[in-house]
Amino acid sequence: MSDSKPRYDVEMKGWLMKWTNYIKGYQRRWFVLSNGLLSYYRNQAEMAHTCRGTISLHGALIHTVDSCTFVISNGGTQTFHIKAANEVERQRWVTALELAKAKAIRAMESEDEEDVEFDQAHKREMESTIKCLNSRLEDLQTYNELINKHGSALQRSLSDLESHDNAQDVTTKMKAINERATLFRISSNAMINACSEFLELAQSQGHKWQKMLQHEQDQRQRLEEIIEQLARQQNILEQAAKTHQLQASLSASSDEDDDEAIEFYDAESEQKSGPLSTVTLSKEKKCEKTTKLKVQAMEGLNEEASPSSSDVEEVGGDKSNSQQPQNKKRGLISNFYHTGKNKDKRSSPKGKKAVPSTPLDSTKCQSSNEPLPSCSAAGTESQPLTPTQALCHSIARPGVRRTRVPDRPNCSLNLWSIMKNCIGKELSKIPMPVNFSEPLSMLQRLTEDYEYASVLDRAAECADMTEQLAYVAAFTVSSYSSTVNRTGKPFNPLLGETYECDRRDDLGWRAISEQVSHHPPMVAQYCEGKKWTCWQEFTMTSKFRGKYLQVTPMGTAHCLFPETGNHYTWKKVTTTVHNIIVGKLWIDQHGDTEILKHPDKTKCKLTYIPYSYFTRDVQRKVTGCVTDGAGVARWAIKGTWDGQIDIAPITANDGTPENPVYKTGSYITAWKRTDPPADYDKYYNFTLLACQLNEMEEGIAPTDSRLRPDQRLMEEGRWQDANQIKQKLEEKQRTVRRQRESNAEIAACDGTPYIPYEPVWFKQEMDEVTGQPAHSYKGGYWEAKERQDWSMCPDIF
Repeated sequence: MSDSKPRYDVEMKGWLMKWTNYIKGYQRRWFVLSNGLLSYYRNQAEMAHTCRGTISLHGALIHTVDSCTFVISNGGTQTFHIKAANEVERQRWVTALELAKAKAIRAMESEDEEDVEFDQAHKREMESTIKCLNSRLEDLQTYNELINKHGSALQRSLSDLESHDNAQDVTTKMKAINERATLFRISSNAMINACSEFLELAQSQGHKWQKMLQHEQDQRQRLEEIIEQLARQQNILEQAAKTHQLQASLSASSDEDDDEAIEFYDAESEQKSGPLSTVTLSKEKKCEKTTKLKVQAMEGLNEEASPSSSDVEEVGGDKSNSQQPQNKKRGLISNFYHTGKNKDKRSSPKGKKAVPSTPLDSTKCQSSNEPLPSCSAAGTESQPLTPTQALCHSIARPGVRRTRVPDRPNCSLNLWSIMKNCIGKELSKIPMPVNFSEPLSMLQRLTEDYEYASVLDRAAECADMTEQLAYVAAFTVSSYSSTVNRTGKPFNPLLGETYECDRRDDLGWRAISEQVSHHPPMVAQYCEGKKWTCWQEFTMTSKFRGKYLQVTPMGTAHCLFPETGNHYTWKKVTTTVHNIIVGKLWIDQHGDTEILKHPDKTKCKLTYIPYSYFTRDVQRKVTGCVTDGAGVARWAIKGTWDGQIDIAPITANDGTPENPVYKTGSYITAWKRTDPPADYDKYYNFTLLACQLNEMEEGIAPTDSRLRPDQRLMEEGRWQDANQIKQKLEEKQRTVRRQRESNAEIAACDGTPYIPYEPVWFKQEMDEVTGQPAHSYKGGYWEAKERQDWSMCPDIF
């Protein structure tokens, strides 16, 4: 008979008849249905060590032959002919198998399921084994205590025997010694038996665990092979699509391109077309001159960006515009981006149209699309900036800010050549080209958390602290709204890099951020509003798992309302980027977080529900509840992290403490996302605030992210140049770090004190609220900006 009572992941088990061969016919076997697998054994005792066969129900066909017989096949490689005792028993098994098949299909198709190292059956078996081993260890500890106890008693009895001369006392002591020796022998035998059982259990499981480990290693290797094969296929498809696009563009373009090419060859071979030869030569000279100016301008930037680099060669020509003092880096970059306004233009013969830009131009990401600004050696009249340059070179002023950034160029990249060595590694330790990035640093990305700081302004007006906590919870959710389509990776800040954002004139807050540590990467941030203050220390752990990238934020965020003294803390939830290798990238936020009020126990628990293809409920959903210090639910929270959050007071609870059913009042909208521009997908899916974060401002620190040259070049669309500068900046940072480590070693050998690197605007101290060390703002930045005294800032660009 079958045991129909489910037990964890075992869905059904029992005796059935299985067809073996024509000689033996049907044989009685013990079947177990578990985790989408149907396994069978000769008897129940074999479950611990020997499985006779297993078939996966994912994609299997279940066919009923007659009233008692059914067949399970997975396409020809495996087929089980099974006979039940009666029709009722057969129907129970068929129903259970169909349900298990459906669950297996859902599990295989669900892309937000976490990868597990063992299936549920192995997990339960391992937990049982570990529990048994722990029990054996406890027995060993008990027997050890008994042996010590009885051994000590026996030793005392022997000592007493030596000190007595009376024969009668000796006889009494000998009896006591025999009793204690017997107890000692019993304890020793129990200890030996327990050791044998422990050793036997460990040896019996050791081989099985080794096989399981080997299985997991084989699974990982197969996964890597599949990913590599998919990457190759995708690369082939991309190349084919690019070729087709190029051919289509060439065929659809005007005949002037072909005419120009034919004329060029005629001029070279026949040497007849004098005017045409003149035009061609003038074009070649202009192209050569433009290239020379580009190299000069680029080298001027490279020399300033990495003064310690020895691989920058000087190029002859007029360099008067690129020679600036080393200690005036901001002046150089300002001059580089704002003074030089000559723009290389595609010239064409008179009467001809300019040669159109082909897809090949954009995929190369060369400077030919957006060349570096340069000044003419002959002192010709400067030409106006192009719209792209105007966007990148604008200077923000109160009330006048840009509303977008240049469009993202369509640049191809061999993805697998970079990703194949990244599986299982920390994201911050992988050298990434700018092709995977967006033209913002992590400092700027964190500043986006305050895009909807008006929610905190509303929270500051609340008299009820539980209502205030509900608004704070809505604010924490709003920080994820801009990430729904933002699949680009922010630039990793250099050690000592800073970013200021003073928006008191229109948004009512200002923030200062600094990269305070490089290993591990860590950002400290401090933001001041009208009636609130926020600060946080942000770091993260990230792993690339082949199919998706998972980012787990670390650190704690704080919010303080000075007028009431209400202090709240929270942590960010996990972010997962799906379809890293194949498919369209998409981002999901999931997990639980608690917003705590200090020092009492008022809190809000929020749950970010993972994205699922099989739910009828709204996606990207967030639910939560605010409870007071007594544990009574006061406010309900619901909404989506990419749309809006509604809150409502809780009036009653009709359920149990374990399964509450809340009755609420009317819901009010605590936060709602502002609709992005219609064409924002063309420029990195930036919101209006994100477009303004990297806009140049006057008077900022020389370590500000807006002065980082590789990030600025990427924004302008010159990705190849940005990659070169990025490598030089990172190498300069590694050189400084190695020098710092060398100085520390020398100081340790000499026995002299060594002062390690310390941030400029933040200091590490013990957080009184969390009890953990954290970086806090020590002040002085805005005062230094007012004085324009940046002497304390390091040279990082």
